[in-house]
Amino acid sequence: MVREFELPDVGEGVAEGELLRWRVAPGDSVSEDQPVAEVETDKAVVDVPSPVDGVVDELRATEGDIVPVGDVIIVFRVEGEDDLEGTETTPTDDATADSGHQTDDGATAQPAEDKQSDPAVTQSVQIAAAPSVRRLARELGVDISSIADSSSGRITEADVRAYSNTESATQQRSSQQTTASSRRKQQADTEGSVSPTQTSETADRDTTVAVPKTRHIAAEEGIDLDTIPTDERKDGEPFVTLESVQEYAKAQQQAQRTEQEALVERAAADDPARPESRKPYTGIRQTIGAAMTSSKYTAPHVTHQDEVDVTALVDARSALRQEAEEHDIRLTYMPFVMKACAAALQENPQVNASLDEANEEIVEKQYYNIGVATATDAGLLVPVVEDVDTKGLLEVASETNEKTQKARERSLSPEEMRGGTFTISNIGGIGGEYGTPIINQPESAILALGEIKKKPRVVEAAGEETIEPRHIMTLSLSFDHRVLDGADAARFTNSIQKYLRNPNLLLLE
Repeated sequence: MVREFELPDVGEGVAEGELLRWRVAPGDSVSEDQPVAEVETDKAVVDVPSPVDGVVDELRATEGDIVPVGDVIIVFRVEGEDDLEGTETTPTDDATADSGHQTDDGATAQPAEDKQSDPAVTQSVQIAAAPSVRRLARELGVDISSIADSSSGRITEADVRAYSNTESATQQRSSQQTTASSRRKQQADTEGSVSPTQTSETADRDTTVAVPKTRHIAAEEGIDLDTIPTDERKDGEPFVTLESVQEYAKAQQQAQRTEQEALVERAAADDPARPESRKPYTGIRQTIGAAMTSSKYTAPHVTHQDEVDVTALVDARSALRQEAEEHDIRLTYMPFVMKACAAALQENPQVNASLDEANEEIVEKQYYNIGVATATDAGLLVPVVEDVDTKGLLEVASETNEKTQKARERSLSPEEMRGGTFTISNIGGIGGEYGTPIINQPESAILALGEIKKKPRVVEAAGEETIEPRHIMTLSLSFDHRVLDGADAARFTNSIQKYLRNPNLLLLE
């Protein structure tokens, strides 16, 4: 009888394979389970065994062909049977892909009868048995991989039946164990508990069998397969399924969330009530807040920062302070900076401007009213000294002192805080160096002064360069980018530096 043999599922659930090599030729006699071909899938190279004793009658595929599972690849003539009895096709589900061929990693491919599950990467033992023996094992419900062969390396029908009888004797004990396990599981379900892998219980094994996809998912979840509890076994080794990994991962995540929530609760319980007080957000504080918010979200702020050597300014103030005191005037650095800014504003009129959004016009002011941001108990107030460009240094100092004092005493009139064209904020008086001041709209720029500090600088004199300690002040100029560009800010800051480096120039103003 002619027997057509289809390419079986080689045990990995693949749909096709490449026929690498025929190991027989037409006319060759073959015995059952003798490898007749090598087929490569996307996972392994396996031997395809003959399902019968017979003679190769025809090869239906060529080496290199991609053959779908289920296509006839070889035809046998069964010995002792007449050709006219017809043709029988060997069902692929009975065919076995003898996985005796070693894969690259040393593991052997899975027997075809185990095709319903992916091969475990740690499986390395070839189960040699005839298809009829495998069929008998399935009928008796015996895991053929659990049977120790009694002959020369092959599982026989006698082995299967002997194992089946022995297994029956142990079924009662297993049944009792299963019943107890089921009872415990049912009790756990009733109590709202979870299965072993849903708890924080972990295993501690040396080896675990799992299919590649399971291992991949476990790696993604950061889970060690050897820690996952399991009652399943494959080839005598603990076997973990994908469902077990997912269940275990879910349980671990839940355990972590529970632990984190417990930590938060303990921290809250251990955290004593901290002393604090509240006060109304009203009055000047609220007005300041509203003005700052409006300015910040109306004008696109940009801050230009620089530093200037004010050693000469420090010397000048020191020389003039005694003279000022004789006029009952406290001379600080602020009047010098105000005069420098007034002069710089004259040189850079685009900075002394405001944006009239209603009329879509930029208004350049030809008067120079300098506001001085003053910290008070009620918040930041900005008294304005008008026409700084027309007043002398001591006059500016006197008026500034008077208005800042009135601001601190909350006696400043609203008129004394109006009409400013440019504002200076002295953050250095508190100890800072750089800042990002918010523009006092409708002005277009505001300057923050940093603390004057001694810093080493390279000084060139008489053609020689030396490193000397110098008095350095930092400048932070915030400007409305709708009105000014960076170059405008840089030029304006340069002008201020010119006067602060050489305060004698202010005598010409």
